[in-house]
Amino acid sequence: MTPGRNIAIKVPLHRYDETVAYYRDRVGLPVTREMQNSTGFAFGNLTLWIDRVPQQSQVDIWLELFSDDPDAALASLGSPQRDELEPLDGVTGHWTSDPAGTVLLVRQPKSDER
Repeated sequence: MTPGRNIAIKVPLHRYDETVAYYRDRVGLPVTREMQNSTGFAFGNLTLWIDRVPQQSQVDIWLELFSDDPDAALASLGSPQRDELEPLDGVTGHWTSDPAGTVLLVRQPKSDER
């Protein structure tokens, strides 16, 4: 396994705008992509996503790991499969979590991500 290219901060609805403004205006990270419920920032070689999650009551950090064999990686981690968290449209992988509850996306990198 290797680190992926994405970090997501899942933010409650009432904190989204001020969190985006903080990273954009105070930290000075350049915005690379804006979507309805997400803003992506350049974060070195990574993308830091601030995601608006209406049902969220606290902030969560979600990380991405790459593996050529996500099923074997999940078995090696001994972590639960949590694919109910978000749809994995067009992605070969699984959602899981570490013992502290940090959500991890273990997925196969696309050819342009290697």
